Amino acid sequence: MSQNQIVLVANTGWYLYNFRFSLAQKLIKQGYRVTFVSPSDEYVHYFARAGCQHIPWQVNRRFASLFGELRAIERLAEIYRTVRPFLVHHFTIKPVLYGSFAAKYARVPKVVNSITGRGYVFLEGEKRPLFLTPLVHLMYRLAYFRLNAVSLFENEYDMQFFIRSGLIPQKNTWLINGAGVNTSVFCYKPEQTAAVPMVVFPGRLLWSKGVDTLIAAARLLRERVKVRMVLVGKPDSGNPSSVTEQDIQNWVAEDLVEWWGWESDMPAVYQQAHVVVLPSLGEGLSKALLEAASCGRPIITTDVPGCRDLVQNGVNGFLIPPGNAAVLADRIEQLAHSPELRQAMGLAGRELIERKYSEEIVDSMQLAVYQRFMGEV
Repeated sequence: MSQNQIVLVANTGWYLYNFRFSLAQKLIKQGYRVTFVSPSDEYVHYFARAGCQHIPWQVNRRFASLFGELRAIERLAEIYRTVRPFLVHHFTIKPVLYGSFAAKYARVPKVVNSITGRGYVFLEGEKRPLFLTPLVHLMYRLAYFRLNAVSLFENEYDMQFFIRSGLIPQKNTWLINGAGVNTSVFCYKPEQTAAVPMVVFPGRLLWSKGVDTLIAAARLLRERVKVRMVLVGKPDSGNPSSVTEQDIQNWVAEDLVEWWGWESDMPAVYQQAHVVVLPSLGEGLSKALLEAASCGRPIITTDVPGCRDLVQNGVNGFLIPPGNAAVLADRIEQLAHSPELRQAMGLAGRELIERKYSEEIVDSMQLAVYQRFMGEV
């Protein structure tokens, strides 16, 4: 077992590449050996270019079968026994739970669990089987029993929720400002002049992201102001909260929205946008909003954990009540009519990102947690 061997685990290669790649690069520069573990997808080929090993791990994002879920835990324990890391870092719910069990079985000395939001199981307003929440409660308690772990959260509300609910011990809990944003890639540029302002919704097309609220607002605005409402993202079949492609096609046919699908060049998208909207029911700390603010775009989002952390109401954007399409429509109309307000809010958002949420700041916080935790006897 080597003290410079670190394993980063998630349920998609996409997540590791988009949210943790810069952290891995900094770890390598400091002399650590980094292994990524996730299901294989189109992003895993990037890891070898940076000097990182990737080991495929088959895990279904939904519950498949008891045998399949137990096999996913067993396979992860096998990976840990082979790699023999000193520290493993798990991201999102299934890797946190299954990885914690696997780490105990494989006798991994140090475990870091990033709980990046409450997710489908604990979000208010989500419909789910009655047995699911108590089952996940039990799994958290069992996973953390005699586990030498640090738990990382992206907002204070989620951290206190997990502690109060008895899901995790209060000891060794930290707040980290999300995944950080590359301010050189997501750079500030003044908005483009356009006869019709563009309002962009960036993200997975989930009901929990407030897509229904956005569509209702679009219907209200149709007779009041000319705006282009653009959905940038795609449905997520692995998430029970996903909209369907037929839903999207119906909205497009109704002339409520444009659907651009998944876009690889998000800086270019934000540079075309005049307003960015995410009426989510809850986030860990929204990477999409971080990136939009870094590009100097005003934000309209909900007054819920993981969204309100990024917006000072009336300064760099607006906060609205969750599910309130009427207020969302009013705020979009207000910004559509005021390029001066959009510019002032965009500049305030850029300043906030540079001061608090850049990749350099967030990765330094993460490395400090590793070094302190790994240094404990």
